[in-house]
Amino acid sequence: MQQHETTVGASLWREAFRRLKASKMAVIGASIIAVFIVVAIVGPWVAPYSPSAQNWRGEVFVNQGEFVGARGENWFGLDHLGRDMFSRFLVGARQTLLVGVVSMLIGLIAGALIGVVSGASATLGGRAGQRVDNVIMRFIDIMLSLPSLLLAVSIAAVMGQSLTTVMIAVGVIQIPIFARLLRGSMLAQGGSDYVLAAKALGVRKKRIVLTQILPNSLSPVIVQATLSLATAIIEAAALSYLGLGNPDPAVPEWGVMLSQAQRFFDNAPMMAVYPAVGIIITALGFTLLGEAMREALDPKLRG
Repeated sequence: MQQHETTVGASLWREAFRRLKASKMAVIGASIIAVFIVVAIVGPWVAPYSPSAQNWRGEVFVNQGEFVGARGENWFGLDHLGRDMFSRFLVGARQTLLVGVVSMLIGLIAGALIGVVSGASATLGGRAGQRVDNVIMRFIDIMLSLPSLLLAVSIAAVMGQSLTTVMIAVGVIQIPIFARLLRGSMLAQGGSDYVLAAKALGVRKKRIVLTQILPNSLSPVIVQATLSLATAIIEAAALSYLGLGNPDPAVPEWGVMLSQAQRFFDNAPMMAVYPAVGIIITALGFTLLGEAMREALDPKLRG
């Protein structure tokens, strides 16, 4: 029986992977993500100039509205301090990726722990477990009732301005999403035949949760993790744009670059366009891949 379940589970994952490879949406999303990751990894080494070096400060006159656009030695032009925008864009990709991944992992780990406790309590915990589940879910409902960006701004304002603060703030607002999703998936699996059979055979509840219910409940969580990366990147950029990110302006990050470009949008709009396009395309890549994964793993959405 166990071997049969393992074979069926493996075949389902192989079928999902086959569908992903055949999906144009998944291929486009994965390609965008791959390019973004490569840029983030090699960016600091291939950047032609130091992202903080003001080598062309004498060519930019902010008070007179004179900026330097794209040219041979500066592919994206110069910012308001005479720094090379292309170099800052490449190096900023790593910061953006770091914030997105760490924020998502914070939300995923904490949310998954809460979801497992709540789902296990509701599924196999009896009346006492249902009371525990109710308490946890009411707390999660309170978090979900608050606007996510407002909650993130509040956390960042309390903790102070830093890159770590942005990661924690964005990660916290992801927690209720993962917790509720995993709990719901575990509740759906709790009434399955294999769970009833395991209970009839006298298998310990802890073992049923860890070896049966939880592994079969992770598919929607994996999909949500991919989608949450897109959300985390956008929300982290929003916090940096509001001035709650890295206090060191010399450290490039796409959200910080957007914030710095705001004052000069009339005279140098491309200062804002480059980081904005980077954020949009990267978020689009994760969204496309996440939606393709959802369609591949959800039997209700299979054609």
